[in-house]
Order: sequence, then C-alpha cells, then structure tokens
Amino acid sequence: MEEIKNRFLNYIKERVSEQNFFTWFEPLNIEKIDFENNLITFSVPNKFFITWFDENYKKLINEAIIHVFNEKFNFDYIIKKPAKTESNEKIEKQETIDRYYPKSLNKRYRFDNFVVGPFNQHAHAASLAVAKSPSKSYNPLFIYSSVGLGKTHLLHAIGNYIFENHKHYKIEYVTCETFTNDLIISIREERMLDFRNRYRSIDILLMDDIQFLAGKQATQEELFHTFNTLYQNNKQIVFTSDRSPKEIPNIENRLKTRFEWGLIIDIQIPDPETLVAIIDRKAQENNIEIPKDIAFFLATNLPPNIRTIEGAIIRLGAISSLEKQPITEEFVKKVLKDILKVRGKEIAIEDIQKVVAEFYGLKPSDLKSKKRAKQISLARQVAMYLSRKLTKLSYPHIGEKFGKKDHSTVIYAENQIEEKLKNDPDLKNKINTLIELIKSKY
Repeated sequence: MEEIKNRFLNYIKERVSEQNFFTWFEPLNIEKIDFENNLITFSVPNKFFITWFDENYKKLINEAIIHVFNEKFNFDYIIKKPAKTESNEKIEKQETIDRYYPKSLNKRYRFDNFVVGPFNQHAHAASLAVAKSPSKSYNPLFIYSSVGLGKTHLLHAIGNYIFENHKHYKIEYVTCETFTNDLIISIREERMLDFRNRYRSIDILLMDDIQFLAGKQATQEELFHTFNTLYQNNKQIVFTSDRSPKEIPNIENRLKTRFEWGLIIDIQIPDPETLVAIIDRKAQENNIEIPKDIAFFLATNLPPNIRTIEGAIIRLGAISSLEKQPITEEFVKKVLKDILKVRGKEIAIEDIQKVVAEFYGLKPSDLKSKKRAKQISLARQVAMYLSRKLTKLSYPHIGEKFGKKDHSTVIYAENQIEEKLKNDPDLKNKINTLIELIKSKY
C-alpha cells in the first residue's frame, strides 16, 4: 500500500505547486482499495478537504489513479482525524499553523511593527481595513511609492493578519516577476490549467511590483482574466507598484482600468522626525542601542529607504560589537561611508535625464527630442525644472542639453511646473521622489 501511495502522490507532486501539495495532498491517505468493485477510499482530516478536492482536483486525482493502476477507479472519502496523544496535543495548534502557513508570507512583516507617520498613515489605514474585512473595504487596493518605503511590509502584514483572523482563506503573496516566471514554466510544460487553478482559486491575491508588467503581453492577458475571475467571485486583490497605474508604460488600458476600480493610495517620502522613529524601532527590533543624536544624523544622511536604513543599523551593530566600539558619528561615517549621502558632489543634467526618463517609462533621447506627446512633454518639463533645482547651470546651458532648446523653453518649463505644484499634491510627491532618487544615485 505504501508503494502505491508514493506513486500516486509523486504523480500529483509534479503537477501542483509545492505549497498546494503540502497543504492538501500530504494529509491525504489511501485507506482501502477494493479491486472487485474498482473503488478507492481516501481518508482526509475534515469535510472541507472533500469539498476542496471535488471542486479543484477531481480530474487530477482521476489522472493519478489511472497512472498508478492503468485503469479507472471510482473513489470516495472518509474523515479520519489523526489520533491525539498527550505529548502531541499541546503542540498540535502550532504545528497546524506552521504547516498551512502560506510559505510566501514573511511572518516578520506585521501591522504591529509597522511605523506609522504622516507619510504613510493613509496607506496603513487602508491596508488594515482590507485585512479586517477582505473584499468589503477597498477592492482592489493599489499602493504605490518609490522603493523601500514599506509597500511590501504592508502586503505581508495584510496576508499575516488575514491568515490569523479569518479561517480557511487561501492567501497568495507573489511578485509580478514570480507570476511571470510561473506563467512561462506553465506554458513550456503545458500546465496552464494548473496555473489558472492556482491563481484563480485563491481568496486573497497580494501582488508586489506590478510595474514589471510593462511590455509583457502574455502576462498581462493572464492577469486580466485572473483579476476578472477573482473580482467577480468577491475575492480580495491588493497590488503595489513604484508608480501610479496611469504612469506605468506599455500596459493595456483595460488592465489599467481594473487597477483603478478600487482605492489608489500612495506612500510619500518620510520626514526626518518619522525617520528617527523608524530608526529607533529598527534598532530595538535588532537589540542595538543607537543614541538619539546618531539617530538624527542617520535620518538626515541616509537615503529615505527603510530597507537601506535597517541594513545600515544591523551593520553598525555588528561592527560595533566585533570591534568593541561605541556608535559615534565618526564611527558611523567610517562604517557607512559607501551609503551616506555624498556632500558637494555635482549632479549632471545627464543624470537627471536618465532618472526622469526611467521614471516615466521613456528614453533619455525622448527628453531631447521635439516630440510633443503629453507624457514626453511633462517629463521634459519636470527634467528641466529639476535641472534648475539641482544644478547651478544657466537657462541657456540647460536648454543646450535638451536638444539645443532655447533658454525661454526652460524658463517656461520651470514656470509651468511651479504653477502645477501649487494645486497638484500628486505631482509634488513625484518631484520629491525624483529628487531623492537622483540624490541617492548620484
């Protein structure tokens, strides 16, 4: 019987994801094989398994039976709970949590260790509302910001909260890149049915870095239909991106429209006071003592990227412990010299053009061209505006760098952006993000 079970499970293991196999098929046992009546009896832990198998894996189980026995068998189920003993009963609950916990979720990222400030309070509130009432608050929820400001933390926090407070929800956290890779493998191995069953049978889809959909037509097609299936079945969807939906280039309008059906919310650049609070929290979590004056020094001299900040704190703590050195300003400058902001370094217009073009999904040459498309014109004006703010170059010099434009064009661009900034907080956030990106890279 054991050999038959192994052959049966090995067949299935090759055709479902690792997470689905360990969640659903590892607890499955073959209790009885009635060759006379061509009937196999499986045992499962509870009634929920029977319903799930009938709805999602009936065809696959039939295929596995034919693979093992070279003929078709009917099958049914009995519910058989594992026998409890005094030694294992106490740890049964934790073992169940560990066993069925979505492997893609990072348990470290939770709402209770997410530092909330003015820059992210709306994104935090919306994420918590979604976690408390999936599909009832904001669906889909779309969170965007520049890198390292907590989007991924919120995605995992939503997943962790739902898992712990809503029973039987099937949760999938996935990056856009992983979704694309899964699709490519499924097409190559002719397993598209498994791919679609995996992503369209879940209750909560948490997808990170959606901007990488740009230009990937097959992935966009699959996500479009996955979105429709989940949305129509009242399942919760959350996306993150480094820019708003309308600014992601080379994405079909029908998909952008889906992103905009729910709530779109951004995380802004944190102010120094909030960064100090984040530094204090990260230092406490890693049992590292950071003096208050050093926390302020780090807040004003490190890029406003929470992942970079946490890495810097861990590095400071490790080297301080190894060298038996206190964490002073001089010590910080020595240890973090490669990531501290470089003072006095000249930023070139070419640097600004490169960052702005990438942000808007364009080429630097587009900013120097005579093209008048709305997206290009806006990006060009933004780049000219930033050239005035971040360099000491004159209007004629800047115009020369933008395809030999007249100095009056640069003046016009600067005035246009300054006027828009008075009434457009979204553009103001983008300008601040671009400034930080440019300063952190150059």
